[in-house]
Amino acid sequence: MKILHKYILTSYLKTFFSFFFILMFIFLIQIIWVFIDDLAGKEVDFEILFKFLLFYSPKLLPLVLPLTVLLASIMTFGNLSEQYELAAIKSSGMSLFTAMKSIIVFNLILCVGMFFIANTLIPFAEFKSYNLRKNLAKLKPALAITEGVFNDINMMNIKVARKHGPNNTLLEDVIIHTNNFNSKNTLVIKAESGELISNESEKVLKLVLKNGKRYQDIESRRPNNKQFVPHTYVSFEKYIMNIDLSEFNQVDFDDEKYSNTFRMQNVSQLRFSIDSLSEKLAFRYENFGKNFYTRTGITNFQSIVRVDNKNISKDLYSDYRNHLNDYPKDIQINIVNAVLNVLKSQKQVLLNQKNTFFIKEKIINLHKSNLFDKYALALSSLILFFVGAPLGAIIRKGGFGLPMVISLILFLSYHFLGTFSRNAAEDGSVDSLIASWIPNLIMLPLGMYLIWRASSDKSIINFDKITYPFQVIINKILSLKKA
Repeated sequence: MKILHKYILTSYLKTFFSFFFILMFIFLIQIIWVFIDDLAGKEVDFEILFKFLLFYSPKLLPLVLPLTVLLASIMTFGNLSEQYELAAIKSSGMSLFTAMKSIIVFNLILCVGMFFIANTLIPFAEFKSYNLRKNLAKLKPALAITEGVFNDINMMNIKVARKHGPNNTLLEDVIIHTNNFNSKNTLVIKAESGELISNESEKVLKLVLKNGKRYQDIESRRPNNKQFVPHTYVSFEKYIMNIDLSEFNQVDFDDEKYSNTFRMQNVSQLRFSIDSLSEKLAFRYENFGKNFYTRTGITNFQSIVRVDNKNISKDLYSDYRNHLNDYPKDIQINIVNAVLNVLKSQKQVLLNQKNTFFIKEKIINLHKSNLFDKYALALSSLILFFVGAPLGAIIRKGGFGLPMVISLILFLSYHFLGTFSRNAAEDGSVDSLIASWIPNLIMLPLGMYLIWRASSDKSIINFDKITYPFQVIINKILSLKKA
């Protein structure tokens, strides 16, 4: 390695690792701030807290590493340009791209490492952190209840629309399903509001429900009789449930039974999941289409249509537009009302099934986005380096002032582009492959343009060339006025 390449690479690495540790520390503090409610006041020892931060650290790398590369490249080449070292390098006959060779090699190695991180380390960290959060939630049952979804607590599933109040103990719109020893849902409770009352000295959590209804199936002595299902139905103003917390206080932090989210999967697992989910969805589409077409009764229309003229075959009957004229007025009204009711029912079925299919498609899109993001993330560092290095050479500023501002603006633009495109890919508005590559596809031409401008010792935009036609027009107008 030439001394010059070694000097440039050393300058870059010093800046790179300095910013890397600073940014990791800042983002870890932000993680602690986000999860402070899950960690504070739960008597969790330092080892568990250290594991919590350790498992969340790899998931910060997709944010930290691209920003670090952008900052380090802008600042390194900004310092070289500001101190006229870059001008001396060019005067020796070495181009800007040649001067970047050693750093390009480092960033290529970093790309390989980023793919390994995205494919192996981040799924493993997601698996560990997800299970650790589930176990932490058991230390405080109020935290085990997430808004808007059903949560498993002992032998019941509970769903709340909103949590509020001190320590999130006040609940709104509560739905509870309780399973019996046969894992059958026999008890359903729905209440307008509720409150969690706990005492540290007791092993019982009191759930007070207000203004609700309670429905319970009763085990029938004649289980084969489907026409008669005994049950109880009660309305209440106040209902108290006691939840046993003895199992919550005996938490095994090494228990890792959750392993089915798409963020925990590597490339091969994601491909398998996408194929299996797509096949199941295609089967659901086909099956629903056949069943819905059969339920409409279109296939039986010609066979059940009324024909008074015996000389006309039922199979040849096609004058369905005047079919109602064969019936009296009152029967016509009944037929029309029946048809409207059927249409409303079928419309509701379609709407419900549309929502179901949308959720299934969204799950597949999330798997696809996570798969393509692994490849896009691997190249993000190299592409952002091609943006940052020539930009630093053009602005000719080092230090923490202008380079920091420009880096943050570029990175936030890059990050928001990725966020918006991934959100669009979730609902199918944009193809998942295109959505994952949109930020890189925008930044790469920008980097090539900046390298060309920096190699030619030109500014980012030639304002004189842009304003020259307007200056010519203004000068002509002024000359005409003088004449």
